Amino acid sequence: MNTADLGLPVEVPSTALFTDQYELTMLQAALKAGTAGRHSVFEAFTRRLPDGRRYGVVAGTGRVLDAVENFRFDADVLRFLREKRIVDDRTVDWLAGYRFSGDIWGYPEGEVYFPGSPILRVEGSFAECVLLETVILSILNHDSAIAAAASRMSSAAAGRPLIEMGARRTHELAAVAASRAAYIGGFASTSDLAAGFRYNIPTVGTSAHAFTLLHDTERDAFRAQVDSLGRGTTLLVDTYDVAEAVRTAVEIAGPELGAVRIDSGDLLLVAHRVRQQLDELGATGTRILVTSDLDEYAIASLAAAPVDAYGVGTQLVTGSGHPTASMVYKLVARAESADPTAPLVPVAKKSTGGKTSIGGRKWAARRPDADGVAEAEVIGTGEVPDALADRQLLVPLVKGGEVIVREPLDVVRDRHAAARAGLPLSATQLSRGEPVLPTEYLSTEYVNGRSGT
Repeated sequence: MNTADLGLPVEVPSTALFTDQYELTMLQAALKAGTAGRHSVFEAFTRRLPDGRRYGVVAGTGRVLDAVENFRFDADVLRFLREKRIVDDRTVDWLAGYRFSGDIWGYPEGEVYFPGSPILRVEGSFAECVLLETVILSILNHDSAIAAAASRMSSAAAGRPLIEMGARRTHELAAVAASRAAYIGGFASTSDLAAGFRYNIPTVGTSAHAFTLLHDTERDAFRAQVDSLGRGTTLLVDTYDVAEAVRTAVEIAGPELGAVRIDSGDLLLVAHRVRQQLDELGATGTRILVTSDLDEYAIASLAAAPVDAYGVGTQLVTGSGHPTASMVYKLVARAESADPTAPLVPVAKKSTGGKTSIGGRKWAARRPDADGVAEAEVIGTGEVPDALADRQLLVPLVKGGEVIVREPLDVVRDRHAAARAGLPLSATQLSRGEPVLPTEYLSTEYVNGRSGT
């Protein structure tokens, strides 16, 4: 069981200031206008996938739930808001008692999504929901981007294990989140110990070129590593001459040598040569790990190479060219008044330039074809058609302010593998293309929005 995803062992600090100032100034104005208490529905979604991507991956939901639980304004934060005159005293006093008491529904973490998919739906008073916009988007945009890149890489790897090695290429806290998202997307392990501690992700690591350079000879370095870590360790063989290093490695560790790592050169050519050399030396069970700025395209190009595992860093933690999922958080319905019985009415931004949105509380379902393969993402308001009733995607995450779903990360990881497997085969193509599923919209008369999904 992944204890970290169940709320242990690390406490998450207050997330109240992980927000933009205008969230608080909107709150102040709404309190003064008497509209802050209106029941409201916000949805997080993306209008488009990154150029050429076939599907998106929902990641970060567990971290969002932590953030909502820990969205609290303590004495120091309240003092800061008051002293800097961010908002007026009445608003500061209101924030002192802030606790999210609404409901949150969403796509299960690890699920795939498409343009328009209502990935997260947040309901409550306008005041309590609007404050969560920035922190929700910050988490979902980052984690979903990393998970999507990881998913493409794991698909390209075709069953060969992937190691996340990007901590040194991004912010130290983003690195931990990236490791978590990569694991969801199909990576097997991480080099980041903070991610291993926080999320119970398997950790790996042996040595860098500096360790070889520290010693008088490569042989001395290999001997020191094997004496310390055992014959099953992974030896880095491209500091000087690869062929000589492989020969030395097998002489010292014997055929029980766990693996060799190649970090430079023509990886396809070098991997073939190293495999042949290892086999000739009797180290037929020694695995080959390759690193060196890999992305999904480089991994796919090595499909025919005798490579046993890949280590990926920079391209993974930067989303392989797409570091954000471009999700937005929009008000889609609100009550006519602050009266708890007031009906909801749909609202939507109307503008040019591709930034329009569709009003109304949404439901979402994935329609399969006759063979059980997904053929469309269906999104609608009002009643759900009977044919789609058992295909709905949104699940309850928070009820009355209480988190009701806590999942081990392995469950999320398995869910993603199953969701990806349920898509058409073209979903895993690396060539540019449109989303693998079209998004279809259904709309029925919007009477009382509270009768939605």
